[in-house]
Amino acid sequence: MLLTACAGVPTVTERRATADALAAGRDWQAMVLSVGRFDLVAYLPARIHEADTLTIYIEGDGLAWLSSSTASSNPTPVNPVGLKLALAHPHGNAVYLARPCQYLDTTADACPRRYWTGARFAPEVIDASNRALEHFKARFGASRLILVGYSGGGAVAVLLAGLRDDVDHLVTVAGNLDPQAWAAHHHITPLYGSLNPAERAQRLTGVRQTHFVGGRDRVIPPVLTEHYPAAIRGIEGRNLHLVPEFDHRCCWAEEWPRLYRSALP
Repeated sequence: MLLTACAGVPTVTERRATADALAAGRDWQAMVLSVGRFDLVAYLPARIHEADTLTIYIEGDGLAWLSSSTASSNPTPVNPVGLKLALAHPHGNAVYLARPCQYLDTTADACPRRYWTGARFAPEVIDASNRALEHFKARFGASRLILVGYSGGGAVAVLLAGLRDDVDHLVTVAGNLDPQAWAAHHHITPLYGSLNPAERAQRLTGVRQTHFVGGRDRVIPPVLTEHYPAAIRGIEGRNLHLVPEFDHRCCWAEEWPRLYRSALP
């Protein structure tokens, strides 16, 4: 979410190349969806097999800020953890969905900077992501979805799950489940223009949930997730899993097959 120094930051071209290389190593390929007011980049397997259930991975905020006061010029991730999670998916169909303006030319009118800063969870952002889910559901012949959101993608996943009746399981990994509390904790400007998933938690009644939290995570420290509305975690099948030795980035992708199976045996 924050990068404290500009020196050594890979260019957007280099960041795209990193994602392309990771995907190619698993025979995945990129595509661009025009949905709502945005173009969204996705990665998916080159060979598609229809199945009833599709797991959709949603990327984090990427390189949103260079410092606490300086927004980046392009939010494409330096370390695309969400993509790495998708590529480590242990079984069944999976797709990776980037956030608005990631991997794209942000000089275009469709990518004003607010969509990776204060309005990163704006209603139109969630609408575009929801349309993308519909596209992939039809493309894979799926009737049920599993949503996996990393970091800020966890907020997007929660908001999407609250809109739909076809989500069998909601999984967040180091997820920002209460952006208002997160901003207050870090003493930064609130995300004006964004929806707050914590305020819409009641819409998730009946949705199975698993929230993974790193014990060493300084970006989304455990105390923030623990304060997520008790009604969400307190129902049978909705669990908070603390992994003491993990931080915000390490070592979710490396251990993902094991963690995923523990959440969805």
